[in-house]
Amino acid sequence: MGKDIRVGRFMANPNEEVVVFIIGMRINKWWAIHKWLPVAKAMPGMIRELYSNKKYGFLSLESTMNLRTIVSIQYWSSVEQLQAYAKEPLHTKAWKNFNKKCRNNSAVGVFHETYIVSPSKYESVYVNMPIFGLGTAVGSQSVAKHYNSAAQRLEHDETT
Repeated sequence: MGKDIRVGRFMANPNEEVVVFIIGMRINKWWAIHKWLPVAKAMPGMIRELYSNKKYGFLSLESTMNLRTIVSIQYWSSVEQLQAYAKEPLHTKAWKNFNKKCRNNSAVGVFHETYIVSPSKYESVYVNMPIFGLGTAVGSQSVAKHYNSAAQRLEHDETT
C-alpha cells in the first residue's frame, strides 16, 4: 500500500553479489505476552537504524507475518557488513536482553538464515508490482527479450 505499481515486466539487476538474511521470531505461547512482546518490540529500532545509516551495508527488506511468525527478508551488500552490524550496540543490547529473558523458555523462538548469492545465481520477475525484494535491494530493469524466461535470467553472463 502506498507504493507505486510499475506496469509491465521487471527484473532485479543481475550484476552484483547480494547477501540474503532471513530473520524472524515465532510466538509459541500466545498467553506469555510478557515473554514474546519484548522480542517483537526490539526489531523496529534496529530497522530504523539500518535504514538511516548506509555504513552498515543494509540494502532493503521485506517483512511478513502470520498468526505465529514474523519474518523479515533482508538484503545486504556483504556478509562482513552483516556480521559487523551484529556487534553494534543496539543489536548487542537486544540479543543480550533476549538471552537474559527468553532463551531458556519455550514461549518464543527466534531464527535466522544467511545466504550469499552471486550475480549469476539469482533471477527474479515482477509483473505489475511495486519495486520489491531484490529489485529494491539492487535496482531493477525492464525484462529485455533475451531475459524473457527464468532460465534465461539465470544464464546471465556478467560480461554481456
